[in-house]
Amino acid sequence: MMAKERIAICPGSFDPVTIGHLDIINRAAAMFDRVIVTVMTNTSKLCSFTAEERVGMLRKCIQGAENIEVDSYDGLLAEYAAKKGACAIIKGLRAMSDFEYEFQMALTNKKLNPEVETLFLTTSAQNMYLSSSMVKQIASMGGDISDFVPAEIHRDIINRIYIKK
Repeated sequence: MMAKERIAICPGSFDPVTIGHLDIINRAAAMFDRVIVTVMTNTSKLCSFTAEERVGMLRKCIQGAENIEVDSYDGLLAEYAAKKGACAIIKGLRAMSDFEYEFQMALTNKKLNPEVETLFLTTSAQNMYLSSSMVKQIASMGGDISDFVPAEIHRDIINRIYIKK
């Protein structure tokens, strides 16, 4: 009997994707047969890039990764996980401040979809301070973001965010 494919969803707004995001995505890909990186709609966030642009940037960043795919979804994550047959939702944690919100979401997703588990991956130490908001703030003021974002999308971010003074 063939083992069932282990699918994980790695959701986020990815506005824009950072090297911290990619670290979590790649670590998840080492643990699961397939990882679906999903650009989710977050109505409480004002995004700098459209969902389609964020999907495109993620695809540039993961070229060549055989078990990672990129998608977008505008709905409940628990519902999406069920549609995709996922057994896990992967969330990256930077600090305790992330945990409280993510824990609440994990419990809610478990209630909505008892078949899916949420797994928390702690960020690598060098990425603890890194967030998309921080990247956008630095870029908007003309700062160097090259250590924070993948080279494949560096120019896309600068072209959208940098406010010429």
